[in-house]
Amino acid sequence: MENLQEQYGFSEEEMEVIKDAYLLTIKPILYIANISEEQMQSQDVDERINEVREYAKSENAKVIPLCVKIEEELSSLEGEDKKEMLEALGLEESGLDKVIRASYDLLGLMSFLTAGKPEVRAWTIKKGTKAPEAAGKIHTDIQRGFIKAEIVSYNDLMKEGSMNAVKEKGLMRVEGKDYIMQDGDIVLFRFNV
Repeated sequence: MENLQEQYGFSEEEMEVIKDAYLLTIKPILYIANISEEQMQSQDVDERINEVREYAKSENAKVIPLCVKIEEELSSLEGEDKKEMLEALGLEESGLDKVIRASYDLLGLMSFLTAGKPEVRAWTIKKGTKAPEAAGKIHTDIQRGFIKAEIVSYNDLMKEGSMNAVKEKGLMRVEGKDYIMQDGDIVLFRFNV
C-alpha cells in the first residue's frame, strides 16, 4: 500500500477508499522461488535467484527460495529425523516455516498463545493489538470484562522449561488494558462478567 501511495501520490483518504476496494494490485506479494537441490548451497550468488530478487525488489516484494523436493522429504519426517535432515542441509528451519513467517509479517499478523489443561491454542491477531482486543478474539465476554493479562514470553518458557520456573524467576508479567500484545506471548486473561 505504501508503494502505491508513493508511486501515484494518493492522499491518506484516497488510500482508505482504495483499501476498501480490495484490489489485487494493492495486495502484498510474496514470491516463492522453487530452486534445485544444487542451488540450495549457492542461493546467495545464483544468477537466476538474484534475478527474481531484483524483480521482487522493484515491486517492493519479498522472495523465499525453497526446494520443493526437499520440503516434500521434510514433510514426511518428524522430530529428531527432521532436525537431523535440516542440520545435514545446513538449514535452521524449513522453507515452509520461512513462508509462514514471511506471510504473517507481510500481512501484519502475529500470534499469541493460551494454555490450559484441555489444550494449548494459538490465536492470530494484527500487530499492535491491545490486550483487551486480543482477549476478544477468544470471546467477547472476556474482552468486555477484561481486568488484566498475565503474560509469559514463549522464549522465556522454553528457556526455563516450566511455568513454575518462569514464575520463580519473576518472568511472568501482569499487564493492563494498554498493553500491546507481542508475538509469542503466552497469556492468561483475568476477567469478570
